[in-house]
Amino acid sequence: MSFRSCEYGVGDNSYRMAGELSGITALVNEFYNNMEVFPESKKIRDMHSNDLAESRKKLTYFLSGWLGGPKLYSENYGSINIPSAHRHLSVGVEESDAWLFCMKKAIAKQPYEEPFKLYLIEQLRVPAERIRNVSGT
Repeated sequence: MSFRSCEYGVGDNSYRMAGELSGITALVNEFYNNMEVFPESKKIRDMHSNDLAESRKKLTYFLSGWLGGPKLYSENYGSINIPSAHRHLSVGVEESDAWLFCMKKAIAKQPYEEPFKLYLIEQLRVPAERIRNVSGT
């Protein structure tokens, strides 16, 4: 499937480019696997419970809707305000960068077209920055 970059974010194009729910699940699993192995991510890994099953599910469901697919997060958990949901955490530049690092590594391993990989990481910088701003660190 090929799209021009200007079509990402339109309708369900990004959701389809990400491989729909199975592709997003693979991305999220790789992301959390990265969080387990890279020393740069220790602080953000420690912000999560030992069992990552619920975190994996929530991020998968969130990304599904965020990328233009089914709104699984709101269907299962209700509405979410990403910055407010993370307000209780101490997220500074280091933590935000570690999150993006793990996500960038996860995206790199996906079978996405290169322009979509670049688009996706740039889009993910927005909520990462909003979370950091709300945390105030």
